[in-house]
Amino acid sequence: STDLFWKGGMRMKATEQLKAEHDGIRIILNVLDRISADIKGGKGANREHLGQIVEFLKVFVDKCHHAKEEDVLFPALEAAGIPREGGPIGVMLSEHETGRGHVRSMAEALSADREGGRDALAGFAVAAMAYRNLLDQHIDKENNILYVMADDRITEEEQEKLFLEFEKIESDKIGAGTHERFHALIDDLEKIYLGRG
Repeated sequence: STDLFWKGGMRMKATEQLKAEHDGIRIILNVLDRISADIKGGKGANREHLGQIVEFLKVFVDKCHHAKEEDVLFPALEAAGIPREGGPIGVMLSEHETGRGHVRSMAEALSADREGGRDALAGFAVAAMAYRNLLDQHIDKENNILYVMADDRITEEEQEKLFLEFEKIESDKIGAGTHERFHALIDDLEKIYLGRG
């Protein structure tokens, strides 16, 4: 809900919204960690949860969060003089592509599992851990390097414009209510797997 993006009556900066989304993504990464450990330990996994996580990664992380960065923030950074090639933006874009590959592998493993493929869940766990390790470091780089550069170089007024463009991406790319549904999923999975909440 929009109250996620307001702090003490003030609208969050665009970079603060992205950091808040990272917090939610990190919870899902920790859930993936637990599920992968269970699969490796022979405990199996809840297939419905695996499907929900893959949907979250495809829709929330990629279509929404990465779109905000790739379509709005990164071009603004380039306009502010931060190069795409050979700079941090190029690295982030490359890591987004690598992450998409891991998510495709997770989705393929789930399909294989539904068709009765032996060891398909083990393949899911391998892809999930590769994704988790990538994203964990990726988020650190964005939070501590790229967003700091953005805050240094992009004015408050510009951040306000970026924020409005972020809201447009949410409504256009993932639709009304989707963000809220994913926040509920994060809360549910956090309680089930991480014993919080």
